[in-house]
Order: sequence, then structure tokens, then C-alpha cells
Amino acid sequence: MIKITKIVHFEMAHAIYGYNGRCKNIHGHSYELHVTVTGRDTADTYIPAPGFVVDFKELKRLVYNHIADILDHHLVLSEEYLKSNPEVSALEHLLVWKHEPTAENILYYIKDKLGDVLPDHIRLRQLKLYETNDSYAEWISDNG
Repeated sequence: MIKITKIVHFEMAHAIYGYNGRCKNIHGHSYELHVTVTGRDTADTYIPAPGFVVDFKELKRLVYNHIADILDHHLVLSEEYLKSNPEVSALEHLLVWKHEPTAENILYYIKDKLGDVLPDHIRLRQLKLYETNDSYAEWISDNG
């Protein structure tokens, strides 16, 4: 099986409601996202012309248009955080989620968004989100 991975970067701020540590306060990260896909036909054979599982440019366009450009330079907070901190609800570039914007939940958000826009012949296999250069969360498809 051939896997294709595109790596993108974005800057995002968040805070984690209910956390008893420094991450309960608004802070930011320079995220690195690895998006790995395969073709739906996973045969171990040469790929007919033009010879791509997916063009890297197309995968990059999809990831930037539906993920990186949406999250980049935004503040993501949960509804619960805003209930306890209503003074921040007027901040610019605020995205409000039902769930806490942890690395794990950001991956679920990315998985759902990409699942809606990937072409039918492409299968999302793996997502890896580095929150710092030595800490990441990973989602791996259960489908083969």
C-alpha cells in the first residue's frame, strides 16, 4: 500500500476549560499537521497514468482551504469556557466549539472536515498533530 502525506503548519490559540494547569489560560501553539491518505484501491501494483494516488498540490489545497486557513491565527474556545469567561466572547478571530480544543479534539475536527471534502477515490488514513516539537496526538483509521 502506498501512503501519501502532506505536512502543513498553522498558528492557533486556545484554552482548556476545566483543566487545572497552565493550559486553562489562553495561549498559542505553532501546530504541524501531517495528513496521510491512500487510494481506495490498495492493490500493490503500478498506478495508471498520471501515476498519482493523489496530486500533492490537490491534497495541499484541500487541507489549507478546509483546515489550515480556517484555524490559522484564530482563537478556539469551548462553549463552556465562554460561559465562565464571557469577557472574551468579543475577541476577534474567535471560533467557538462544543468540545474543548485539545489536540485530540482538534484531530476529530480535522478528520470530520476532511472526510467531507476528500474525493471518493481517496481514503484518510492518519492524522498527526504536533502541538509542540516533542508532543503530538495521532488519529489512525480503523479501516484497514
